[in-house]
Amino acid sequence: MFSTADVRRYYDANTAAFVRRGQGGTLGAIHRAVWGPGVTDRGSAFRYVENLLLRRLDATAADRTPHVLDLGCGVGGSLTYLAQQRSLRGTGVTLSPVQARLGQQRAADIGIADRVEILEGDYTNLPAGIRDADLAYAIESFVHGPSPERFLAEARRVLVPGALLVVCDDFRTDDGDPAAVRTLARFARGWHVNTLLAPSALRDLAARAGFDLVETIDLTPFLELARPRDRVIALLTSTLGWIPPLARRFAPLVGGAALQRGLACGWIAYHCVVFRRQ
Repeated sequence: MFSTADVRRYYDANTAAFVRRGQGGTLGAIHRAVWGPGVTDRGSAFRYVENLLLRRLDATAADRTPHVLDLGCGVGGSLTYLAQQRSLRGTGVTLSPVQARLGQQRAADIGIADRVEILEGDYTNLPAGIRDADLAYAIESFVHGPSPERFLAEARRVLVPGALLVVCDDFRTDDGDPAAVRTLARFARGWHVNTLLAPSALRDLAARAGFDLVETIDLTPFLELARPRDRVIALLTSTLGWIPPLARRFAPLVGGAALQRGLACGWIAYHCVVFRRQ
């Protein structure tokens, strides 16, 4: 189990590289590209999940400016994009002070700092003052949390009745095969993953927390797997990843290679799950 401090240090240490070297870095997107229906270019692929959120937001009838909450907001790329597309009030929460600072600067540079606030904080113990959210989401941040129960309890506490909670992340779909278990363990170590649940486990926890399942969208078929760069990384990590100093230094690459293998083998699925607060 990785502590909150461990996850904070991981993102403080690696965010600059994620933004600088990642293909979505110029967009502030440090999540994966999804080449879903209608996507024709890389920029749209990195915005596919956010556009799903926009369609959900548009379908919610509200008599006020909606409040959107990003639980694990990174450098604010998703939230600032949403705020550029719609008139909304946004709050982003990240454990990392490095990410919070970059997110605040991003909102200021775009000219939406009056509507978008990026805070350093823990989504299992949200900062005081966050309340009455109409939509909350977590894109590739849920797996890092130490307690899905606390994540769900806090989300329910700050969402208004009938509001939506969207979790877009990895879920384990393996059958306990030893090769799968080893691969998932390498993924967890490399990416500081605490909560890799089966889809049914999340549904059960959410139901007990006061959420109704609305929809599960399997985005796995739309991910880019086995790109040339991924094959090179997999080869390097399989060769060097067992050397302790190198394994520590290149942990994100080792974890990413394991994730790619898990997705390709069907041991991990990438789902967008929509819940409604009761």
